[in-house]
Amino acid sequence: MHKIVIPDWAIERVMTRRGKPYAFDRIDSKRTALIVVDLQNGFMAPGQPAEVPAAREIVDNVNMLAATIRAGGGLVVFTKHTFDAETAIAWSVWRDSFATGDWGQRMEEAFTSGHYGHQLWPGLDVRPEDIAIQKYRFSAFVPGSSNLDAILRQRGIDTIIVTGTVTNVCCESTTRDAMMMNYKCVMVSDANAALTDEEHNATLVSLMARFSDVRSTAEVVALLGQARNMPPEA
Repeated sequence: MHKIVIPDWAIERVMTRRGKPYAFDRIDSKRTALIVVDLQNGFMAPGQPAEVPAAREIVDNVNMLAATIRAGGGLVVFTKHTFDAETAIAWSVWRDSFATGDWGQRMEEAFTSGHYGHQLWPGLDVRPEDIAIQKYRFSAFVPGSSNLDAILRQRGIDTIIVTGTVTNVCCESTTRDAMMMNYKCVMVSDANAALTDEEHNATLVSLMARFSDVRSTAEVVALLGQARNMPPEA
């Protein structure tokens, strides 16, 4: 599990800007979706091209959050990083400039639908009422990536809780875009995973002042529990 370190200056900046440590003191469970970003074999299984060892350590927390969200009437969404022939053309800058050589080829193969690497990690607690979507860019919200925004709007979702991997790539990109599309965002510090503590913490610090609350699994579970026992807002 990552060692979470939030520097004092980051906390002071948050307090200066809004006068309190968190933007959201209450979460409406029924209007909340847990977004589980790319917890697939290709990111989690030993020897896979995008293996993030720490991602295996967050599964219990993700499952706990999913169970709590379901109990409160919210939605659980699993995104699956996906590569196909259309993506190779539409997102050619990534393919031709950032995913070249043998590693790039292995990534394409691993995250092609039907491949072992594309499948969700078997340790995840996936229920029939959950939704799994294909995601063709880092962010689930950028045009051309997925239908996540339409799914959430249709269900009246206004808050997302972000978990998954990689913290500083798909999880961060999804959170940033979601906030700018007017979703309330919470990134879970111990339910996201990166390759290093430094990258993980850098994302938490970057997001907490301008894009998202950063809370632990225990804090989010407590907030969701409070929501089930409180009357609706006037």
